[in-house]
Amino acid sequence: MKRIPDKSKKAKKRLYIESLAIFLIIVAPFIFKLYYYLPRDPEATINFLGMTIDKNGFADIYTYAWFLLGKLVPFYLLLIWFFTNKHWWYHILLVPICMYAFQILEVFYYHDDEIVDIENTLWILPVCMVVIPFVYFIRVKLYDKYVHGIDLDAMDAELQYYKDKERQENEKVGVRTKVEDQMEEDLSKKTPDNA
Repeated sequence: MKRIPDKSKKAKKRLYIESLAIFLIIVAPFIFKLYYYLPRDPEATINFLGMTIDKNGFADIYTYAWFLLGKLVPFYLLLIWFFTNKHWWYHILLVPICMYAFQILEVFYYHDDEIVDIENTLWILPVCMVVIPFVYFIRVKLYDKYVHGIDLDAMDAELQYYKDKERQENEKVGVRTKVEDQMEEDLSKKTPDNA
């Protein structure tokens, strides 16, 4: 009897999370357009939830919000895509997610700079160096297995099986294989003299 409420709680939790994700996707265009309702006065500030928002190095709050929302909306949409994706390649989404995250941090913390979106490319490089080979390795493995029908583990197991079987048959008869004979030969006789 305890399992029914547990499943019900999990179902409710999943429903809430999925509803939130759907809601955030639906309101994305409206969130992006919030900057349109902000003042264009260079000296204006806004108090929101006890925080004072100013132009943060931009010409005005309008431009600052336009720039920031242009980064935040794709960032959270990519996060939703990353956490809900069930395909093998979803790790590659970490590259644009990190790119947007660094751009957002640059807007918040480097407001004295006259140019934004310049230095964050080098910060993404370590992420790319880890994520891209990892995803490519998975892709090659899956492509070989499902497109070409090559399962390397199965091939190795089958080859080992036939080697063991051949070795057992040769041991019964008393015949040695070429590989065993070559292993016992002195390799110094086969190496050329350089002197």
